[in-house]
Amino acid sequence: MRIDHIAYQRAVRVAGGGFLAQLALGLVLIIAGRVLDASVATIASFYVLSCLPIWLGLVIVFHQHRLERLETLEQDELLATRGEAAVALFEQQGARVAGRRLKFMHTWLMPIISLVVVIALSVLGWLVIDWFRDMNEQFKDVPDFKIGRGSGWQLAVAIALSLAAFIFSRFVAGMSKLDAWANLRGGAAAMVGNALVLLAIAIGLVFDFFQMPKVIEGIAYGIAIFMFVVAAEIVLNLILNLYRPRRADETPRPAFDSKLLSLFAAPDSIVRSINEAVNYQFGFDITSSWGYQLLLRSVGRLAIFGLVVLVLLSTIVVVQPGQQAMRLRFGRPVGGVYESAMMWKAPWPVDTALVEDVGRVRPLALGYNPAPPKDFADWGAEGILDPNRNIYVVMLSGRGEPPPDPTMPTVDRGVGLIDADVVLQYRVRDGQLDKWMTFANDVRLRRGNTTVREKVLKNVATREVTMEFASRSVEQLLSGAEGDSLVRTLHGRIQASFDALNCGVELVGVTIPRLRPPGGDEAQKFVETTIASQNARKLVEAARAQSDAAMSGLVGTPEIARNAVAAIRRLQAMESSNEGESPAALELRAEIERMLTSQPSMIASGIDNARAERWRKLTSAQKKTSEVLGQAAAYAVDPDFFRERKLMQFLAESLPTVRVKYILSLPPERVRLQMEMQEPDGGLNAFDYIRKEGE
Repeated sequence: MRIDHIAYQRAVRVAGGGFLAQLALGLVLIIAGRVLDASVATIASFYVLSCLPIWLGLVIVFHQHRLERLETLEQDELLATRGEAAVALFEQQGARVAGRRLKFMHTWLMPIISLVVVIALSVLGWLVIDWFRDMNEQFKDVPDFKIGRGSGWQLAVAIALSLAAFIFSRFVAGMSKLDAWANLRGGAAAMVGNALVLLAIAIGLVFDFFQMPKVIEGIAYGIAIFMFVVAAEIVLNLILNLYRPRRADETPRPAFDSKLLSLFAAPDSIVRSINEAVNYQFGFDITSSWGYQLLLRSVGRLAIFGLVVLVLLSTIVVVQPGQQAMRLRFGRPVGGVYESAMMWKAPWPVDTALVEDVGRVRPLALGYNPAPPKDFADWGAEGILDPNRNIYVVMLSGRGEPPPDPTMPTVDRGVGLIDADVVLQYRVRDGQLDKWMTFANDVRLRRGNTTVREKVLKNVATREVTMEFASRSVEQLLSGAEGDSLVRTLHGRIQASFDALNCGVELVGVTIPRLRPPGGDEAQKFVETTIASQNARKLVEAARAQSDAAMSGLVGTPEIARNAVAAIRRLQAMESSNEGESPAALELRAEIERMLTSQPSMIASGIDNARAERWRKLTSAQKKTSEVLGQAAAYAVDPDFFRERKLMQFLAESLPTVRVKYILSLPPERVRLQMEMQEPDGGLNAFDYIRKEGE
């Protein structure tokens, strides 16, 4: 092709047409966003309008190329008519103005336009991301993301505009293969970017038909990320252009010429790149082999076979233990609830499966997020009332109670404030997934991290907690004396409200990790009162522990001690009323004795020892009685002889133990001494050893 002013004039017309098409596309998206109330269309218009300077720069540059070609043509005609001297004079006077302007545009204008595009993409992309962040803030008054009306019309327009933009980008990309029109690659890249953005919107609208609006919202956020990616590539191209070496006759490539988007504008180049990479890896031209060609011919049938397999696999859903599943036909529940079984359904997208992990316990904090736990928190040092805390209304001390005298008017009910964090733990009831899914949807609310279903549960639970707190006084809540009772009461009230909603929710537990005064100087008074109450309770518990330890050592267990004391007091009351010998009193004494000896203890051991001592004394007395009664007959025969014999036995037993022996109180005439002189035997006299004592 001959490169002259006619060629560049055609490029000017194409670039001008691209500018008008880009402008028209941006205006259509803005109008659609305003009329149809579609936020994603407005966000897409940001990218489209940000690329307008690209086409404007191409129009200016190609027009200057046309002027430079006309100037060169005039120079050639002057050379042909007047010779080289006239041309030299022409150049010395600086008549090549168009050439210098063209060089200036490639050196400064195109980078400046690239920077303008970078700034526009970055600023608008940041505004979109900041808008999404503000929507999640509870105290930011910003409009919500809206899909808009007429989703079918939006889908049709998005597909039509995407197809038109892609066709135009392919046309421009084909022109850019010629060296004279190489800079049109930047316009083709911008136009294929429009096609990609519109195609993404169409995909999001398709998902919206299947009750998945979060997809198109994510696509809108992805458009902002895409704008940052394009801006980052342009900045990288600017930096590389500063160091890239160039030939003298080479047309500079502008920084807004995105190589990433150029791949989508010319997808055939991707196939060529893949073929070259495959050939390079194998070391020979494998793409020309029969196997590779067979694969290319069969790739369509293989893709269809894979698609059929995927569709058939979508008809089977395995419900794991601890899970429940339902079939949704075009977003509506069909059939019953499946638990730990295999579920068959129609292929996607006719039927979809909703699988829920019902065994998972989910936390739900009422009000604002709970405060982080601390090892120690001084109520008086936490400052004034925090507006972001969970404040509940409670009764003041001594208020709201009926007077002792019914004729007196009721005391006015005073109210106070309490700062409390209440956290619920809940799960889906077994076999009630349908109730869980139908009583509210799971769309995530703006300016919050909860869904509509969680919001309903939170509001219902907050109502019950508020009513329960309003029925209790400050001392009852802060003293901790009714902590367990408060939790049980809240659990029962909230579960009853959930059951009334028929929402299929089972409340697993209720925890109150934070319960304190709202703040200020008054909180320190609660601290002092609580510390004094705790110290008093500590002393009482220590005394009770000491008493229980003593009672456990005495009778075995504190319960037995308390029962025994109560029985002893009843016995004392019966004895004081002259009923100590009644059958009931005797039975009560036996019962007391059985209680005291039922466990190994000091009292049981003392009673056992007393019983043993009693039996020992009794048997000893019986022994002595039997001996006396046995000697009565001998005494009756000869009393004097009996007394003398007993006296002699006593002396025989007592005298061997004393060193000096005296015989006292005996008349001399009654003393008769017998002496026998014997020689000791030299051997062993066994008779002396076997002789009985006293013989």
